[in-house]
Amino acid sequence: MPDPMVPPTPPVPLEALLARADLGLRRIAGPDDPGTVVHWAHASEMADPYPYLLGGELLLSAGVHIPEGAGAGYFDAYVSRIVAAGGTALGFGLAPVHDAVPGALVEACEMHGLPLLEVPPRTTFSGVARAVWQLMAQARLAELRRVTEAQQSLATAAARPDPVRPVLHQLAQRIEGWAVLFAPDTTELATSGTTPPPETRQALTTLTKVVRPPTATGSHTDAAAGSRAAGAARVGGGGPPARAKPRVGEAPGKRQHVTPTPTPTTASDTVNGTHLAAYALTPGHGYVLGVASPQRTPGDHTIASVAAALLTLLTGQQQSGTGAAHSSALVRLLLGSPPEDVAPLLGGERWRVVHAEPDGQATPDPVSAAALGAALGSALVDPTDEVVRILVPADRPVEPLPGWTLGVSTAAAPPDWPDADTQAARALARARATRAPLLRHGDRPALTDLVPPHDADAHARSLLAPIAAAPALTDTLRTWLSLHGSWDRTAVALSVHRNTVRQRIARCAALLEADLDDPDVRMELWFALRRT
Repeated sequence: MPDPMVPPTPPVPLEALLARADLGLRRIAGPDDPGTVVHWAHASEMADPYPYLLGGELLLSAGVHIPEGAGAGYFDAYVSRIVAAGGTALGFGLAPVHDAVPGALVEACEMHGLPLLEVPPRTTFSGVARAVWQLMAQARLAELRRVTEAQQSLATAAARPDPVRPVLHQLAQRIEGWAVLFAPDTTELATSGTTPPPETRQALTTLTKVVRPPTATGSHTDAAAGSRAAGAARVGGGGPPARAKPRVGEAPGKRQHVTPTPTPTTASDTVNGTHLAAYALTPGHGYVLGVASPQRTPGDHTIASVAAALLTLLTGQQQSGTGAAHSSALVRLLLGSPPEDVAPLLGGERWRVVHAEPDGQATPDPVSAAALGAALGSALVDPTDEVVRILVPADRPVEPLPGWTLGVSTAAAPPDWPDADTQAARALARARATRAPLLRHGDRPALTDLVPPHDADAHARSLLAPIAAAPALTDTLRTWLSLHGSWDRTAVALSVHRNTVRQRIARCAALLEADLDDPDVRMELWFALRRT
């Protein structure tokens, strides 16, 4: 069986053969269609070549089969059989049998719409066949290069921090069309490329139901719904029926009263001249990749299949022993088990909390957050509106990632996870303010460790009591001190105007009755704020 990832040899445009000066071919009848392509060349002197043609051939003949005195009826039958067999064009060689192309043959080719080429005496049929294979080799090399470049660009896009949209963008560019990732409920999670008309868009949405796996509770009903969806995708499109490729390697089950139709992994259709295709992702979870393009070549299918494989990895949920252990840990936490007893199920007893924020104005979505967690080696991801929080085992290094700003806590046991979460949030705020890709919370012993925690907490509450009722003042003072009194960096970290920072710090100085320019005062306040 041929490798499905290698596109077959592409056909050769008939115009490319006519453009070869060394061949000297000349079209003398038939349509002048630039879309006419040749799949191979075949020489035959049979009066009825139909049994020997597979379709797509440039049939070459010197007219040896033409009986003396043959009339229009002979040539009409001859050309009609070539057309019925799917022949692309007829090449008629001059000399040694005929000095000119018979006029009746020209008329028959014109009537049946078969391109007729005059082959000059100096051009051999083997030379024409060799030219066809040369052009095919060139086209195959160009197609393989295009597919290879597309695979590389898709792999590069998949390595980015928000990979889904870059992958769709590269796919849409390579197929010169539109790419969309559908959620299990057919919601468009992300799109890229030129958006097709509404009816084409709806047909693609309907086509996704063909490849979406049936649910465990209603497989017969869902399979029937998929069949209806395939029919609906063909209505109004004027295209061929959707051809779906069934899954490979599925073992047949025991015979039941009703046998559900196997769910295909891919399906295609044509609507208003636009080629549509749907690819099932993450079997059992319902994500589907949809593409709409003006053409549908084997290379385009290969490129879309690579994108589908990458998106499957990005959207997939691991159903492994690790995933089962994580589910077990969650259940035990909900049922009252202490975190320290559950931590071994998660993969370690000491963890770091990472707070991550995408660069620019992007808002983290669940797919990009899952991809970020995979890059950090953890499936314990909590995406929020602005920040993604990840729980990472302490033995796994956390390095800067392009497109993200990270704040990392110290390694902490489960009882100290809330403190680690606070550390990661503060580290992220400082990283954002200093425009650093990653900042870690210091894990070496501090001076506060020399004071008993109870006494340190009591002193902090007493010292900060005047501003305790105003969280905005406390947060502003903490951030301002952590950034060495920088008004601009504090404003960036808190997303407020620098004048607001000045006003709040002045208010803190007044309420605390302290000189905030005094480094001793700043140090004491910083120690106190560390306890809150």
